[in-house]
Amino acid sequence: MGDSHVGLQARLMSQALRKLTSVINRTNTAALFLNQIREKIGVFFGNPETTPGGRALKFYTSIRLDVRRIGSIESEKNIVGNHVRVKIVKNKVAPPFKEALFDIYFNQGISQEGCLLDLGLEQKLLEKKGNSIYYQEQALGAGREQARLFLKENRPLREKLETELRGRLLTA
Repeated sequence: MGDSHVGLQARLMSQALRKLTSVINRTNTAALFLNQIREKIGVFFGNPETTPGGRALKFYTSIRLDVRRIGSIESEKNIVGNHVRVKIVKNKVAPPFKEALFDIYFNQGISQEGCLLDLGLEQKLLEKKGNSIYYQEQALGAGREQARLFLKENRPLREKLETELRGRLLTA
C-alpha cells in the first residue's frame, strides 16, 4: 500500500534526536518517549522483540524502562488497575538492570500502600497469618486489598510503617 520508504522513520528520529538532546540538556527538561514492541521475523536465537523507529532512541536515551502488565486488579468483577513489572533496561545515571513490581490503579496511579505492603512483608515488618496481614499484632485486614485500604484510610499507621521501612532500607 503506497510507496515504501525503508528506514525513513529511523532517519527522521536520528536527525530529530541529535537536535533535541542539546536543547533538552540546556533547558533542564525531561522528555518522555513511549513506544511499542514489534516482533522481528525469523529470529530463532536471542530476543525477537524490537521497537520501531530505528536505534537512535535507544542510543540517545539516558534511562530506558520495560513496562509490562503481569495481571489485572479486580474489584467486584470490574478491572480497576494492573499489576505491573518494570525492568530498567538502560540507565546512565544509576545502576541498571533492577526490577520493580507495583500496582497501578486507573483513577489513582501507583498505589503507595500496595508498595508498603509488599516491602513490609519482604522486610518482615508485616506478618501474614493465613489470609490476614498484621503489623505489630494489629490486624490490617483479611487479604491484600483490605490491608491496602486500611493503610490508605489510617494515615498515622501508614506513616509509621513507612518511616520504619525507610530506616531499615537506608541503613542496610
